[in-house]
Amino acid sequence: MMPAARESLLDAARTALARRPWPAVRMVDVAAAAGVSRQTLYNEFGNKDGLARALVRREADRYLAGVERALAAHDDAGDRLTAAVEWTVLAARENTLVRALLTGCWNERLPAPGLAAVPSSSPVPAQRRADGALPSPGDFVAAVRDRAVDVLTASGAFLPDTAELTRTCEVVFRLALSCVAAPPADGGIAELVRRALPRQPA
Repeated sequence: MMPAARESLLDAARTALARRPWPAVRMVDVAAAAGVSRQTLYNEFGNKDGLARALVRREADRYLAGVERALAAHDDAGDRLTAAVEWTVLAARENTLVRALLTGCWNERLPAPGLAAVPSSSPVPAQRRADGALPSPGDFVAAVRDRAVDVLTASGAFLPDTAELTRTCEVVFRLALSCVAAPPADGGIAELVRRALPRQPA
């Protein structure tokens, strides 16, 4: 199958999930919405659990790509980290799967594919990847922390002490997760991030 068709099926599955609980989402309806046969859907994902894993993996990847964009959008270290936190809060507010991935709080409306890898004999490389381990909240902490450390180290603009930088980035991202659960008032995220940053020498 062409990647565009796979994306269309995943888009259809996400649209269906926005309208009804995952247990009520039917494969035949997803296929029809994407304009392909049900057999094509099964060939691509194997079964409904495979579709769920692929959908969750895609939303996780999109969230992390957004973090990358946020970290690259500014020159100032505090602005980079603030943008990453703001993106995290926005993504969790607008996407129930991202919120569940970040918090570990799943409910009966959502797919529940489990985070552990499952045996996969899929001939589709993207599905074999989806059938691998899915990220836990702790995995997101590590991934975003490490990416932020890499970006800020490369910029040369913040904290020459790598251990301190790593600690700061982890604290900031854990702060992001707290903002997902209890969003601060408008403008509050930037202030919280600034308070978490060590003071720099004048």
